[in-house]
Amino acid sequence: MNALAPKTLSRRGLLKASLAAGGGLLIGLHLNATASAAQFLTRATPMPPPDFDGDFEPNAFIRIDPKGVITFIMRNTECGQGIYTGASTLLAEELEVGMDQIEVEAAPPNLRLYTDPLLGEQATGGSASIRGSWKPLREAGAAARMMLIGAAAAKWQVDPSTCKAERAAVHGPAGQTLSYGDLANDAAKQPLPTHVALKPASEFKLIGTSPRRIDTPAKVNGTSIYGMDIQVPGMKIGTVAASPVLGGKLVRIDEKAARAVTGVRDVVQLDDVVAVIGDHMWAAMKGLQAANPVWDDGPNAHADTQSLIAHLARDSEQDGFIAKKLGDADGAIKGAATKLDAVYQLPFLAHAPMEPINTTIHVRPDGADVWVGTQVPVRAQMTVAKETGLPQESVKVYNQFMGGAFGRRLDVDSVTQAARIAKHVPYPVKLIWTREEDIQHDLYRPYYYDKVSAGLDASGNVTGWSHRTTGSSVMARWAPPGMAEGGKLDPDTVEGSADTPYEFPAHQVAWVRSEPSALVARRGTHPQCLRHRKLHG
Repeated sequence: MNALAPKTLSRRGLLKASLAAGGGLLIGLHLNATASAAQFLTRATPMPPPDFDGDFEPNAFIRIDPKGVITFIMRNTECGQGIYTGASTLLAEELEVGMDQIEVEAAPPNLRLYTDPLLGEQATGGSASIRGSWKPLREAGAAARMMLIGAAAAKWQVDPSTCKAERAAVHGPAGQTLSYGDLANDAAKQPLPTHVALKPASEFKLIGTSPRRIDTPAKVNGTSIYGMDIQVPGMKIGTVAASPVLGGKLVRIDEKAARAVTGVRDVVQLDDVVAVIGDHMWAAMKGLQAANPVWDDGPNAHADTQSLIAHLARDSEQDGFIAKKLGDADGAIKGAATKLDAVYQLPFLAHAPMEPINTTIHVRPDGADVWVGTQVPVRAQMTVAKETGLPQESVKVYNQFMGGAFGRRLDVDSVTQAARIAKHVPYPVKLIWTREEDIQHDLYRPYYYDKVSAGLDASGNVTGWSHRTTGSSVMARWAPPGMAEGGKLDPDTVEGSADTPYEFPAHQVAWVRSEPSALVARRGTHPQCLRHRKLHG
């Protein structure tokens, strides 16, 4: 999904460089978040500026230590789409290092440092990673290369133009060679380049090629760490059952039966979810089964697919917001020789990533540690802080590889739930959703009800075309600043109908926002699921 409407990308951010902690060169590019998105995301207590001990403030950045270790710290998260390799290619190209000479590290949550300029926050989605990083990462790599060359030239007392960088080393005109590690401290003292010249495409060595993915070896030999692989000393395993109906409440469970299961350690009951925690997943699952939760389904007890469709059908009779208008489509259709009408229904779609939803979390009086695969690490940090009452800066999020995301991990509902549960136990706990829980409580692609009308002349040519989409808004829930036309239009809902490869003499596209009560969360506006057995038989 396109998480946010693209924002204008400034020509250059602010380059800063200094000695890194412990010595070495640290360089990057600072890009400011768009004001609206930043304000939206920092409604909770904002993070104070971190103490960098003289380090500069990068967005995506390069770290080179005196031992020659070159680390690329990635603001974008690896969901299996290959962004670690793609972003590394941009940096390595201009820095003149090989893909085999780098290490990649996931960036910590920090909206101020790691905002993606196209999304307006620290997020990975909307196929924006390379588009947003194309120039900034190359500039960061080129600036670092120029400073390393400058440091070497100063040592050799030669003109920098007589030196060249290659394979993480600078070579001088008389055959001298110094590695980047040897030059790191001196390079950090070099003045920042006032002009960064990027390579022309004709000189690319890596961009445009198909380098081996840097994450493939670990994924092939099984050493790659996903959220599900996290092991923390003293950790227990838990699984959950949430109310199967939005707005439902837990009535009772058989806690005695749950605790009687071998390996069960704790049972946590909240108003809309129950968690059973054990020594391993099997104990947690058997304990939850024995607990046999009973629910009061509440006001949405009788919601089903038929009532949802009827609701959408009624709302589709409204005019809605006109997203595109060319000529008089209604008049052209009314006076056409042939009139065609059709209704298309798109059902809910679950993301269903291969790796089950999971969060490992340890809540302590002085802070919290969270190990999770997320597309939005700042949001994960913020929700844990909110649910635990901890200062945001005391919540540490360690982002992990994701076994698929597809937008599912752009939401942090499972992290919120994990924080609510984990604050009731003193030890680290990995909370895992079963596949059934995942499908039942996914944040689905909305159900859409589309009415399409067309008018044809006597020769069968289209004279008028009308397309009205009725459905929920993901944008209004996930990123209100992304709403267009003063908040009246979700651009995602008409993306394919308003911008088509076809030209019609008269063309009208409208969107009717319809939020059935059974699908709108009481806290916020998060679309949730209907009862699984009613929707899917």
